[in-house]
Amino acid sequence: MSTPETMVAKVDAYLDDRRHSGFALRIEGEQLHRFARFADQSDHRGSLTLKLAIQWASASRGQRPITAARRIEILRGFAKYCRQFDPDTEIPPRRLFGRAHRRLTPHIFTEAEIQTLTAAAADQLHPPGGLRGASCATIFGLIAATGLRISEATGLKRSDVDLQHAVLHIRHAKFGKSRWVPVHPTTVQALQRYSKQRDRATLTAGTDAFFVFDHGHPALARSVQYAFKLLRRRLQWHSRGGHPVPRIHDLRHSFVCHRLEQWYAQGLDIDRNILALSTYIGHAKVTDTYWYVTATPQLLAIAARRFERRPGGLP
Repeated sequence: MSTPETMVAKVDAYLDDRRHSGFALRIEGEQLHRFARFADQSDHRGSLTLKLAIQWASASRGQRPITAARRIEILRGFAKYCRQFDPDTEIPPRRLFGRAHRRLTPHIFTEAEIQTLTAAAADQLHPPGGLRGASCATIFGLIAATGLRISEATGLKRSDVDLQHAVLHIRHAKFGKSRWVPVHPTTVQALQRYSKQRDRATLTAGTDAFFVFDHGHPALARSVQYAFKLLRRRLQWHSRGGHPVPRIHDLRHSFVCHRLEQWYAQGLDIDRNILALSTYIGHAKVTDTYWYVTATPQLLAIAARRFERRPGGLP
């Protein structure tokens, strides 16, 4: 009698199939492997059942409903794949534990806070005057000026940064897409200053990465995240949003909000220009960009002035 196929083997087959179709599934893959180990280490054998899905979804350390809802959402795609080969597979119903996503208000950085952050990175990160501080300061400024994701900024190669034509080539971004990102002349100047400082260090010549730490090591996203955490504590920042603390990703949210403020001030057509903004920051759908919009005091003030000028008020 043959040994039944393990859940780990089923997950591996599913992820291999999806990744051949161009999906990275990094976080989803980690979660599915956790589920597979949970299933194989339990007494469960055979098909994926609703009972097993509920047991795993409810077994998180914090036992929060939103965590269980997200786990169910991840299992649904895997269950649909399994049903092709195993008709006894049970697909967990959508929203079994409620909504899997919620929008926590981001911390919208002010221009003064962004300047304070970049200055602190350049001055306070060890070693003083080293590439770690210069790289982090430039990365924070670049994200604030372009809305790049942290992985996109740290993943830049030297060949991706065309300062002569003021454009960045973002390769293999979210959903495997690539795009060109034009940058402002002031951003070009900041990148030029950084690259000159970087190239004065003898150990950086052998790396293809644009952002480099001391000893020639590429600036990895997790290292930049750790540096931001240190600076956030030293600056004693407190979140003005729904997250416990300000995040690097909030710089991306801030870029979108500040851009809308500028467009309103210039009298531009927001509905037309937001399509371009959505493409610029690498969103697959314009609704994802609207998700980034936060009701800042500045935007609310603009809305109030427009309402006052509108004949008759509300339609």
